Amino acid sequence: MRKLDLTFVFLVAAAFLVPAAPRAQWKTPWSYAGKDGPSHWANLDPAYAACNGKEQSPIDIRNAVKADLPTLQFEFKNGPLNIINNGYTAVRLDYAAGNGNFVTVGGERYELTQFHFHRPSEEYIHGKQYDMVIHFMLRGGGGKVAGVAVLVKAGHANDTVRELWKYMPKTAGKDHLIPGVAVNPAGLLPRNTAYYMYAGSVTAPPCTEGVTWFVLKTPVSVSQQQIDAFTKLYPHDVRPPQPLDGRIVKESN
Repeated sequence: MRKLDLTFVFLVAAAFLVPAAPRAQWKTPWSYAGKDGPSHWANLDPAYAACNGKEQSPIDIRNAVKADLPTLQFEFKNGPLNIINNGYTAVRLDYAAGNGNFVTVGGERYELTQFHFHRPSEEYIHGKQYDMVIHFMLRGGGGKVAGVAVLVKAGHANDTVRELWKYMPKTAGKDHLIPGVAVNPAGLLPRNTAYYMYAGSVTAPPCTEGVTWFVLKTPVSVSQQQIDAFTKLYPHDVRPPQPLDGRIVKESN
């Protein structure tokens, strides 16, 4: 066989034998600290320009205005466990369209797209930061986006977190569908779903605005041991509070 033909054979073989690297979710890397940290995000890539916008999240919620807001109605159910460590948080659960997990508020219905964890909380309430926060991201009709933030405090263990932590990926990579395992995100919600509401953004690059945030006023409990297990991988995956820039925060009764 000619030398050129042998080279071709080796290249084809290598394509099958060498595992492909995980596809990056972000073209331009960023970080929660240092030269690529939050204060520099907007300058890292033109696609991140919104990080210097006027409706950015998270915020420190103070002086909220009491309002007659509609009830948040959660329709969460058991579903497949599709988990990923994306290099910025150790636990993110992704949901395909048509998964049947919804939040309805004021006639708007949003379907769950993913939820993930931050430690400590990104949101502050009257200057207080919580031990963790869970962000449920949802999409509604016409491309509307909503986020539900559930604050977390150290206390008794959470059964849903216990199940998730069993499969927590220790290193960044592709998502993993865990066969035969189901999880119900309702186990991460408090009984009282009173909330604060404001116009904001996603809290990581590209910092896209136009997100309606619902921050639940009542935290859920997880054990300190569960918090520590997450902290070993990601001790500080939070963006600092952003300026309110004249936005009004409303508070449900």
